[in-house]
Amino acid sequence: MHCPFCRHADSRVVDSRTSDDGASIRRRRQCPACTRRFTTLETASLSVVKRSGVTEPFSREKVVNGVRKACQGRPVTEDDLALLAQRVEESVRATGIAELDAYEIGLTILGPLRELDEVAYLRFASVYQAFDSLEDFEAAINLLRAEHEQAAADESSVDRSTD
Repeated sequence: MHCPFCRHADSRVVDSRTSDDGASIRRRRQCPACTRRFTTLETASLSVVKRSGVTEPFSREKVVNGVRKACQGRPVTEDDLALLAQRVEESVRATGIAELDAYEIGLTILGPLRELDEVAYLRFASVYQAFDSLEDFEAAINLLRAEHEQAAADESSVDRSTD
């Protein structure tokens, strides 16, 4: 790490701490040449490979913008979208892979979006799961219905067992 004051090519780490969210490391450094101290913030890079082959850094804002379109007219707040983007980034980082395909990120969005708003989920899924016909929408809706019925049945059996 070059010293920002004298441009010396080396520095010594005096102190290291993880940030509040645990996603980065704050290091206090000292230059051996001029003895001045400075702080660096280190984060692990996460890259997205687009269909065209271009690689760019992961952006929560791009996740929010993509999901916002699916949520138009739905009771979803900007805070909800920000939390969804955070969950997606945490899931993607948890894979341990530094370079992910944009399509994989789209699929990672589906789970949290489904929990947030099922209509927005269907809109988004129609793009990322390449729905070609009404039957594809119907199959997705039937799957959601079956899961709702299963959840209701599970809840009902729990209620009966506690009586």
